[in-house]
Amino acid sequence: MGLKIDLNQCTGCGSCISVCPFGLLEIVDDKVQVREGCNLCGACADACTVAAISIEAAPKVEAPAADAHRGVWVFAEQRNGKLKGVGYELLAKGRELADTLKTELVAVCFGHNIAEVNPLIASGADKVYLVDSPELATNLEDLYTQQFVELIQKYKPEIVLTGATSLGRAFIPRVAAILNTGLTADCTGLDIDIQNRLLLQTRPTFGGNIMATIICQVKRPQMATVRPRVFKKNSPDPNRKGEIIKVDFAKERITCRTKLLHFVEDITERVKLEDADVIVSGGRGLGKPENFKLIEELASCFGAAVGASRAAVDAGWIPYSHQVGQTGKTVCPKLYIACGISGAVQHLAGMQTSDVIVAINNDPNAPIFGVATYGIVGDLFQVIPLLIEKLKKE
Repeated sequence: MGLKIDLNQCTGCGSCISVCPFGLLEIVDDKVQVREGCNLCGACADACTVAAISIEAAPKVEAPAADAHRGVWVFAEQRNGKLKGVGYELLAKGRELADTLKTELVAVCFGHNIAEVNPLIASGADKVYLVDSPELATNLEDLYTQQFVELIQKYKPEIVLTGATSLGRAFIPRVAAILNTGLTADCTGLDIDIQNRLLLQTRPTFGGNIMATIICQVKRPQMATVRPRVFKKNSPDPNRKGEIIKVDFAKERITCRTKLLHFVEDITERVKLEDADVIVSGGRGLGKPENFKLIEELASCFGAAVGASRAAVDAGWIPYSHQVGQTGKTVCPKLYIACGISGAVQHLAGMQTSDVIVAINNDPNAPIFGVATYGIVGDLFQVIPLLIEKLKKE
């Protein structure tokens, strides 16, 4: 499927250039050419008066057998034997999807000496496939990839969901490539087209300016990664019953090309952004890196995590691990305080689902006020010290 230009028909009139919403058409040697990035919207074809532009139809492919794949799977990621929160968030959404499709919800967990997997059942899973082996303790991508592929090929799930964490982003695309199926990354919304049993996968695109809903119409399983804190966890039900199935890890069949020598924790994060109930973030309005001490002092009053906009990270004022936004971390705290952050769409994509948002900015027209629960228009260097003083008295 693509844009086709008949150069024998093209007169080089340029009528198509002005209608291209992305400015991807140009005249070269009296003929129109298209640059990389065309999304086949069809505006140029409609505008062409000599029918020189057309869109080639995608080749027809056969749909999968109606009952070949069933079940919603969630990859429950662990680190150091402790399950990560994103797995519980995906189980909450997965339970909703599985109920809509009238199918089972399965959690898949790899690791070694995992403290407890029963909470996965309590949080909505009907089954848990547990693969426990010392070789899987350090999240090596080669091992995870092959083991997950084998499980999917054997049990044939309909939908596979994984957190868009550093691990999920590293090995799940490899799983999808081996299975020759599609994968939608960094989803912020999931729904079901029940008539066609399609997973509707919504994600921001074009720099967060629009939201695209993507489907995998033919291949199975339908696969998606979802950012942490996009969905809220369900309250666990300790009375739920489910099955924990232990799967043997056949390490002799898998070759690992990497070895973890040493893992270094980011000591700059006193409180993890993903787990924080309160986050205080700073942006370009702080002016210089030294002023992040003001943000840290305010955060310490709440026992909060310190966040930042991309502008502050790109300027080298604070490490990337603190970045909130489309290219950073998605957070959903009970309280988010944005200091000197204008509110670009990329930043809003990572924090606008916070329960309460307080914005401090000297520009009353800053976009951040559009999502703020409470807005303080003023100089942050005057407002924040007053807040700190008040909080310390309290």
